[in-house]
Amino acid sequence: MGASDLLRTSLLKLSTQHVVRDTIEKAPVSRSVVRRFVPGSRTEDAVDAVGALRGTGRLATIDYLGEDTLDLAQARATRDAYLNLLAQLSAREYTEGGAAEVSVKLSALGAALPGDGPAIALEHAREICQSATLVGTTVTVDMEDHTTTDATLEAVRELRRDFPTTGVVLQAYLHRTETDCRDVAGPGSRVRLCKGAYAEPASVAFQSASEVDRSYVRCLKVLMAGQGYPMIASHDPRLIEIAGALAAKAGRDPHSFEYQMLYGIRPEEQKRIADRGDQMRVYVPYGDQWYGYLMRRMAERPANVTFFLRGLATKG
Repeated sequence: MGASDLLRTSLLKLSTQHVVRDTIEKAPVSRSVVRRFVPGSRTEDAVDAVGALRGTGRLATIDYLGEDTLDLAQARATRDAYLNLLAQLSAREYTEGGAAEVSVKLSALGAALPGDGPAIALEHAREICQSATLVGTTVTVDMEDHTTTDATLEAVRELRRDFPTTGVVLQAYLHRTETDCRDVAGPGSRVRLCKGAYAEPASVAFQSASEVDRSYVRCLKVLMAGQGYPMIASHDPRLIEIAGALAAKAGRDPHSFEYQMLYGIRPEEQKRIADRGDQMRVYVPYGDQWYGYLMRRMAERPANVTFFLRGLATKG
């Protein structure tokens, strides 16, 4: 295991450590550090960020931060936050043509609640999908750790019965994902392919960056040759170049797939891709529960660690 792989593994472990989380959340992190990756805690902050992106020709998908909800009231509050978000996006005309959509995690909607948790989360997701449909946009269901993959895919299949444009995320670092790509990427499907951002055992996931990259390319080939709508979630210039070549080989026009990057990461490259006529969608997270999200971003792109650590020493 190389140094970068070791750093990634360590950061992913930190993302689940509550003591470390409490320490960092209370540290004098300057506003600019977190704001680089998370535009704010309020719905208005997210909507304003979407407006700025639209001004430069970029699309958006918005995530209300939160996961592993074990309280029914909190799960309902998360659902309500999405309904309010969609209403505000629609009021600003950002949802037209799916220019701004939303990304949801089933665990944030109550999937981990005891007893009827999965059914509760599915019903909450249905309500969000219904609201999104009414304002002319879509919903993408985020993938979480490997223990939830089957349940997430089953929930998406159920949602697609009534909301066929519901998107799903697949993670290239899992051994199973190439097969999953073939299974879910039928006509009209929307599939976001990312590398993966959770600490997973070698029994289910590739451990080195090079193995993950090779898996990503194999999955890309399946998606680009398929009949669905691939969403290439990567900041890696080489993978972006390969995706473009595969799209051209498959005869895809620029509106039959899109690139996706995270808010605050490689913004100039985001604008360059949009300016050349390709679709570029930016993943915009907002809310107070930023710690786990931020640690996973550090793990995905270790160069961000220096930026973050400098901010920890800054009064703000």
